[in-house]
Amino acid sequence: MINKRTNIITYLLFLLFSAQVFSTEPLTSIRSENIRLKVEPVLKKELLAKNLNYGAPIFIRIFKDPGVLEVWVESENGSFVHFKDYDICTFSGYLGPKQKEGDRQSPEGFYFVTAAQLNPWSSYHLSFNLGYPNKYDRLHGRTGSALMVHGHCVSIGCYAMTNRNIDEIYTLAAAALKSGQPFFRVHSFPFELESKLLSKYQSNPWYPFWLNLKEGYDYFNHHKRPPDVGVLNGQYTFSE
Repeated sequence: MINKRTNIITYLLFLLFSAQVFSTEPLTSIRSENIRLKVEPVLKKELLAKNLNYGAPIFIRIFKDPGVLEVWVESENGSFVHFKDYDICTFSGYLGPKQKEGDRQSPEGFYFVTAAQLNPWSSYHLSFNLGYPNKYDRLHGRTGSALMVHGHCVSIGCYAMTNRNIDEIYTLAAAALKSGQPFFRVHSFPFELESKLLSKYQSNPWYPFWLNLKEGYDYFNHHKRPPDVGVLNGQYTFSE
């Protein structure tokens, strides 16, 4: 009898794990559903005012300085429209990428988030995993795990938001994924990589890295669609 119960429990845990790993839709919790019911009507109204649809694909840009997370939403003509800015409550470290586990540094680079990376049961209210380290990070020997955008306004390497802000960001992301977006992209930058501003950092050891990030930054600003990001010869590459 004990073995039978053990087998049943093991099987149920396997099903739960499989659902989390292979789900194409975000999992929900009582908390995330209550939040959705609260913020969804407001978001729909604000999106409609910009001729955008709730559940349309999203794109996120993060700027450590001045501490802003931008949400862009795909319009009916396929271009992405700037929807809203959210103040980042806090992040760890300084300008420059995360390099190793425990350095308390927040990532910079190009990441993507699938439904399985959303956590409606987060200890930090709501969260999604950035997917650090990505291919580029691993190639350069960078280590770390569980780098998130989350609530509760505390950070040891993550981008922390107020609960009110993560409520909206998370709900927009979940709606886009549920509506069929396979993943959404998150581009994390030290600051807006405009040439004049970037030129002030020529003596910074991360200047060559930021020049590479600028290629992706410029691509989106020009095309108003995030590029496909690859890695070749130790550098990020960008294409349609």
